[in-house]
Amino acid sequence: MTDPARVAFDAPIDPDPEDVPRPHAHHRHGWWWKTLLLGLALWIVTIVVTVVTLNVNLVPTIILIGSFLVPFTVVLFVIERVTGTVSTLQLIVAFFVGGILGVLGASLLEANLGNTVFLYLLVGFVEEFVKVVLLLFIGWRVRPKTARQGALLGATVGAGFAAFESAGYAFNAAITTRGIDLYSLLQTEVIRAVLSPVGHVLWTAIIGAVVFGVAHGRARFRWSWIAVVAYVGVALLHGLWDSTSGIAELLARVFTGTVSSDVHTLPPATIRDIESLTTVLYVVGIALVSAIGVVVLIWVLVHHARKTKRLAASGGGSAGGGPSWPAGPGLQSDPSTRWATAGSGWGGTPPPHAVR
Repeated sequence: MTDPARVAFDAPIDPDPEDVPRPHAHHRHGWWWKTLLLGLALWIVTIVVTVVTLNVNLVPTIILIGSFLVPFTVVLFVIERVTGTVSTLQLIVAFFVGGILGVLGASLLEANLGNTVFLYLLVGFVEEFVKVVLLLFIGWRVRPKTARQGALLGATVGAGFAAFESAGYAFNAAITTRGIDLYSLLQTEVIRAVLSPVGHVLWTAIIGAVVFGVAHGRARFRWSWIAVVAYVGVALLHGLWDSTSGIAELLARVFTGTVSSDVHTLPPATIRDIESLTTVLYVVGIALVSAIGVVVLIWVLVHHARKTKRLAASGGGSAGGGPSWPAGPGLQSDPSTRWATAGSGWGGTPPPHAVR
């Protein structure tokens, strides 16, 4: 005879609706481009009001909006796509705290570099090192660790660094011996806003994709020379990016045959030709470095995506024998065990975002 009490005890318990993972409310709503357009409109309105009223108290507002608009848009782009145990609050903290600590750490490490031929290369290694340390700290407990997840978190850290760094450059451009130079301020903000997604954001995204890709399927990061090579490569790209202006000017002097000439003794027409050619070469150089970075990032993401598919097809589970994370809510029929991983030590707690 079956004991009714025993049957009731063994019966499966329906999971609490709050424990069943579901897509985050901010996923795929396009808030990033809506914020970009609204922020751009506010920035333009602030400029117009400043010019009309000559109110210098609005200059900090112009600096803040212009410096943070594009980087913060990157964060919203990440929030709409990130999965796993990463919460929106963690991303916001990574952006602001990571950005502040990043520029402070880089300033301390760069204080004694000196004005050498390899200055920009050294700056690249220092700044990328600081961002890598912040990325490792922020992503230490992130699950799952995938190349895509690492690229998104890296982009967030890089965006925070870019925002605070751009604010500093905009402030320096605005302050002159003649007072506030609004034109120079706006020019600096526009250039840095346009270039920030293919600058700090791109470089840290590459490192994040490689580091998280190497640790795919594991609870913790894993040492690999591939990550070191990625760091060196990104630092070199960073240094080359910063050196593009000087390289472009040197090449312009070479092409015009004025390398050994004193620029102050050259005719005005020749100087204008050098400046025009320098601008063109600078744009070409920046585009080339950016294209290399984009290609590298896409290759890393595609490589790890194919690797994951091969492992899944062969039944190998997660790379490296770590706990296997489901690719989506539908992989397991029992929602009460969907996020429970035997021996994982994570308590089967569902992440705030549904992993797709």
